This record gives sequence, structure tokens and C-alpha cells, in this order.
Amino acid sequence: MPRNLDIALLRAFVAVADRKSMTAAGRLLHLTQGAISQQIARLEIQTGPLFVRDHRGMRLSAGGERLLGPSRHLLSVHDALWQEMNGGAIAGSVRLGAPQDLVASKLGPILKDFSTDHPHVELTLVCAASTELMRALERGEIDIALVEEMPGQSNGECLAADRLVWVGATGGTAFGKDVLPVSMVDRTCAFRPVVLDALRRCGRSWRTVFENGSIDAAAATVRADLAVTVLLSSTVPPGFDVLPTGRGLPELPIFAINLHALPGQPSLAVAQMRRFLRDGFAPRADGETVPGQGQPQTMPVSRPRKAPPA
Repeated sequence: MPRNLDIALLRAFVAVADRKSMTAAGRLLHLTQGAISQQIARLEIQTGPLFVRDHRGMRLSAGGERLLGPSRHLLSVHDALWQEMNGGAIAGSVRLGAPQDLVASKLGPILKDFSTDHPHVELTLVCAASTELMRALERGEIDIALVEEMPGQSNGECLAADRLVWVGATGGTAFGKDVLPVSMVDRTCAFRPVVLDALRRCGRSWRTVFENGSIDAAAATVRADLAVTVLLSSTVPPGFDVLPTGRGLPELPIFAINLHALPGQPSLAVAQMRRFLRDGFAPRADGETVPGQGQPQTMPVSRPRKAPPA
């Protein structure tokens, strides 16, 4: 009688090999660390030792290295066959992390189109600052992280680039105060150190008005003309002015919107989400973005909507 390898055990093995941690592999597969450990133990009864455990965590044994490539291939064939048997439908789960400003301005249409095309995929959205999302990705808590970073500071895949701009209430005067009131949403915001450094370099005095983590509350302080804030130019909502630089408002740099993903071969569901994100951030001829069209490239920088009165 031929002996059969359990696909679930191979999936656990590949997840542990990619994450180098049973805990992280468990998060990926929605299993407990104990369940992953039991699956690896069951597989090792058939194959022999697959991992060497040392102070660096878990690394592949010689037998594990031999098994990894064929296991990836077998899982790929299995998942493609399952998809074919189910009429091409993709199932599974995707855990996507993104900063609040991107969720509010750009991700809605992309996620709607993805859910329409792949109704059997369970989608989870995590909103947090870019630095927190990268830590969540390292822990295996999310599959994809969209993060805002200075260009060239990481090995993420750049989906778009956009200039950081000063934003104030329509017709507001907060930008002209001797001590500039600034609302930055959160102390972990990726924009915060860049903005404060720019203010220091130009000699502008400033104070923070709000840094408690809610983008809606931060926007309310700006709308009430209690403070100014900074946003990527393409994410500025209606009812706000993009403030011109000068008169104590320093020019701000361009930021990249980068896609980071867990290492290893992605599931079909995760691979499809990555494609939708690339297409969704790709520019149209008129400079806007639209889901499902084009290839990833640099986004044109938006022009200020209206200058405040002098």
C-alpha cells in the first residue's frame, strides 16, 4: 500500500519553514502553537527530523531542506486543482494592514472589487501606523502591510509615491499662529519625525494639539481651525485646504506607499489581493487611480486645491 502525505501537515511544515516559528506559523494558519507542533511531530514520524532548534529559533535540518521544495510544489498543485474543481473560485483568508489615511481615501474601492470577485475569501483589515504594521507582519499577524515610508528606506514594493503636504481648514488661519498648532494623529505616525525635523530646520515653533490615535478626531481639530496637519496630497479629503509652503511652513518630502508581505510563497488569495492592490494604486492617464487597471508605478503628485487667504 502506498503511503500518503497529509496536505495539512505539509502546509504546516512550509509555514514553519517560512516563518521560522511555530507561533507565527499558527497565526498564519489560524491554529494554536500546540496544534502546529503536533502537526510537525506527525509529519516527522514519516520523514524524520525536519527542524533543528537552537538559540536562533527553528532552522531546517538536511531532511527539511530536501522536503521544502517538493512540498511547495505539491501545495501549489493541490491548491490549483482545488480551485479548478470549484469552478475557479479562490477561497482562504487575507489579513491586510494599512494606515488609516489610506483606508479612508483609497482602499474602499479596491477592497469592494476584491470581495466582489472573490466572495469566498475571508478578508480582515487591520488599521494602524506603519511602524506598528511592520511589527505585526514580522509576528505573522497579517499577510500584507501597506506602509508609508521615505523612498529607499526599505525593500518593500513601491505601489505609488506622493508628496506630503500641509493641510488646514478651508479659509482657516491656524497656519499663521506664532506657535504652529499641529495635529499628528499618533506619536507612531510615520510622518511625525519628518515633519518635526522640517519645522526645526526652518526655525518654526510648534506644539502638538492631538496625538491620541484617531484620524477622525485629528481631522476634527483641523476642521475647527484649531490646528494644521500633514497628509499625502492624494488623500486630502474635501473641505480642507492644501497650504502653500513658505511663511514658516517648510516644504515636505515625497513618501512611498510600499507593499510588504510575509516571506515565502503566498496563498492564492493573498497573491490575488497583492494583484488588486498593485492595480488599484496604478495611475490612470488623468492622474487618478482606479482598481484593476495598469501596472504599479509612481503616482503623479497632486496640486494644491486652494491657497488660504494671505
